[in-house]
Amino acid sequence: MSATQVNTSDGAQGQLPPPIVLMQMATGYIVSQALYVAAKLKVADLLKDGPRTSAELAQAVGADARFLYRTLRALASVGVFAETEQGSFTLTPTAELLRTDVQGSMHAMVVWMNEPFHWRVFEEMLDAVKTGRLAFEQVFGMEPFPYFVANPEVARIFDNAMTSFSLISAPAVTAAYDFSSIKKIVDVAGGHGLLISSILKANPHLRGVLFDMPTVIEGAGRLIEEAGVTARCEKVAGDFFEAVPAGGDAYIMKHIIHDWDDERSLTILRNCHRAMTENGKLLLVEVVIPPGNEPSFGKIMDIEMMLLPGGMERTEAEYGELFAAAGFRLTRVIPTASPASIIEGVRV
Repeated sequence: MSATQVNTSDGAQGQLPPPIVLMQMATGYIVSQALYVAAKLKVADLLKDGPRTSAELAQAVGADARFLYRTLRALASVGVFAETEQGSFTLTPTAELLRTDVQGSMHAMVVWMNEPFHWRVFEEMLDAVKTGRLAFEQVFGMEPFPYFVANPEVARIFDNAMTSFSLISAPAVTAAYDFSSIKKIVDVAGGHGLLISSILKANPHLRGVLFDMPTVIEGAGRLIEEAGVTARCEKVAGDFFEAVPAGGDAYIMKHIIHDWDDERSLTILRNCHRAMTENGKLLLVEVVIPPGNEPSFGKIMDIEMMLLPGGMERTEAEYGELFAAAGFRLTRVIPTASPASIIEGVRV
């Protein structure tokens, strides 16, 4: 159902009047913050065994019972939780994803997107659009990744969110791409190794390299060990603006290039070009923006990229131009069972 459609009492679909559509959009932040409250209080975890009253939930999380009830009622109105006739709340399929203990949990991502630090950046969107200045830098006096180094608690929240998102995209990427012709794959800025672990586990012939900043590599290892691929996965620390590990016949990056403008993206891609074997492949896992007015998750997340790291989501044509400037030819875009696609290029 589109954002402008609503079900009438007889089940037929009707169009919402434009003023109501705009009102829903303008008040979207209320839903975002209500989700944040429910996630921070871990309400969904308390409902995994069945319905509970708002009073019981409030006592368990240390909240005001009436205020919590009103928050959960609002969320139930948009399909997150459901209120029973007895005034209790229960999980819906959407609310299940707010649990911290389920596969595909979105709990960490909901927290990350609504942390106060995030909202401070978005307060500067008007100034950013008028001036072209990076909103994050205007607020905090530095770019995001140095800020994360200086603020480990924010970095932890960010890392948790990226890992939870990878739990969706990593299996989708592994299933969508044929890695049989590749012998050695380098995961550039691969975090704690969820993607490379998934790929290596599904492709026993492959050897891999997990490459990231020293502080990230220090915390890597558990996911690789759990996947049983430690013997086939080397961990290397470094700076992808300087160089990347040499000798791979495929270099993969998941949600990395969208963090950067064209100039810095080209530095990373050219470093991959220099490092890879003669017939090497470049695999970018990114959301590809469709043309025209088609609804797209990428078009919304592009605003996030614009305000925080100063990067961008790109169209297929824009990726083609970026590839060509870095010495690659874009060969195909492969959809996955996630919002991201695999953008494949070959070294020329």
